[in-house]
Amino acid sequence: MQNSFFLELARSGLRMPVATDLILHEQPDPEAVTVDGLRLGKVMAAAARRYQTPLALSLMDLRLEKRDLLRSIGIDGGDPDTFHFDEAPPRGLIEQVASQQSAPFAQRNQAHIDAVRYVAQHTDLFPVGMAIGPFSLATKLMRDPITAIAMAGTGLGPEDDPDVLLAHRALALSELAVARSLRAQIEAGARAIMLCEPAASKVYLSPKQIEAGSDIFERFVIQPNLRIRRHLNEAGVDLIFHNCGELTNFMVAEFANRLMPSMLSLGGSRRLWQDATLLPGSVVLFGNLPTKSFYSDDVMPDEIVESLTLELVARMHEAGHPHILASECDVLYVPEAAQRIRRKVDRMLSCRRH
Repeated sequence: MQNSFFLELARSGLRMPVATDLILHEQPDPEAVTVDGLRLGKVMAAAARRYQTPLALSLMDLRLEKRDLLRSIGIDGGDPDTFHFDEAPPRGLIEQVASQQSAPFAQRNQAHIDAVRYVAQHTDLFPVGMAIGPFSLATKLMRDPITAIAMAGTGLGPEDDPDVLLAHRALALSELAVARSLRAQIEAGARAIMLCEPAASKVYLSPKQIEAGSDIFERFVIQPNLRIRRHLNEAGVDLIFHNCGELTNFMVAEFANRLMPSMLSLGGSRRLWQDATLLPGSVVLFGNLPTKSFYSDDVMPDEIVESLTLELVARMHEAGHPHILASECDVLYVPEAAQRIRRKVDRMLSCRRH
């Protein structure tokens, strides 16, 4: 575990974006790069060098684990990104997926793994793998996850309601798929994993139900992520927990104090200097400039980028909590706004450095 490494990065004043996608789209054929582990690994390294960070971050492609899962159960046609189970998959399907943990990966998934291996074996950078979280993946397997989770929040169990049964079995499948992906990335040399759980938020989990005593947050989010966390601990790999969703203070505190990530990455809706009071001092806060708006000069002009950057730096200094100033999520390439986005990323990294 490298928690002291992340604390030292915070003390150094590091600023960085999650911007592998930006560098990817500077390549002549970005799509071809995503299925070529060597070239994708070089993109990871190039992004780290461009933005002067030792952290080489994988491409944040949160479709990979769902595609791998569906392929393992023979659903390899149509559009995997829009596939949903209409009813709870049989228990035997979960057993089938569990028995295929060592099966070969599809080309795009294997490239993602091989890119981590390239960074680990051919650079002096710190390779960071990437995966969707188990709860967020489970929501992508259901047509109406909000209703299913709400029904569970009323106290109904999987034996009481078919939608609740679907939610439980989708989560079981998702946890297996995520664990398989992480195991392969760790074997390839990942020293940390950025686990992305944006669905673990107020959109899918009712704060009123949680405040009234429902265990849905514990059952659907914390417990599966704790099992993932234990896998990482056993492998000596750090957890960077990312959630750019709309959160309550309770959710933030649970992520920090129960999962104990080396870094907690939060979205632009949070006030990190206030969240610092909810966290132990060993958990570095990461973020959270509103980079999703960088495409627009009307919504986010350059001077606002600078003022928000300087405010966050000053407030986090006052809070005295370890912090790495960064983007709120991955900085996606937008063709008609690419130059604008890059300019604003550079502005947030360079304005009034001492």
